[in-house]
Amino acid sequence: MTRVLQTEPHDTATEATAPNRHDEEQLDRIFSWHELARLDEALTMSSRETGLRFTLYIGELGKRTRIRAEELFASSGADLTQSVLLAVSPGQRVVEVVTGAGAGRRIPDRACALAVLSMTNSFAAGDLVGGIVNGLRQLSDQAGHPPRLRPSY
Repeated sequence: MTRVLQTEPHDTATEATAPNRHDEEQLDRIFSWHELARLDEALTMSSRETGLRFTLYIGELGKRTRIRAEELFASSGADLTQSVLLAVSPGQRVVEVVTGAGAGRRIPDRACALAVLSMTNSFAAGDLVGGIVNGLRQLSDQAGHPPRLRPSY
């Protein structure tokens, strides 16, 4: 269920910042294999439990973060009405949650705001992966099971 969103590469280095840039080899080491596995499992479980399609983007969102997040959401393909995009820009200290119409009915704005608050608290403590995993859990708990899988009492 995990899908990587491709973006166009761009180089924003200047003479002053070029020496501080990471080599391409180091970019692969941003997350350990264990952290990537945790993120993948959280995305997979959130999607399975809710029937919604959760996607994650971690990276620069630019000056207009909400508009960029909505563009990423629109380009993610699949059934957008039942999709949720969690866009995290650690360098900008920004988290955007974009939901399709169907997903938005199951995960209201207030629940998204609480999940973002929880994530930012973890980020402030230096736990990027843990914050994302907990945020995904909160969003999927709020969404609940899809109507066809809900137990009848």
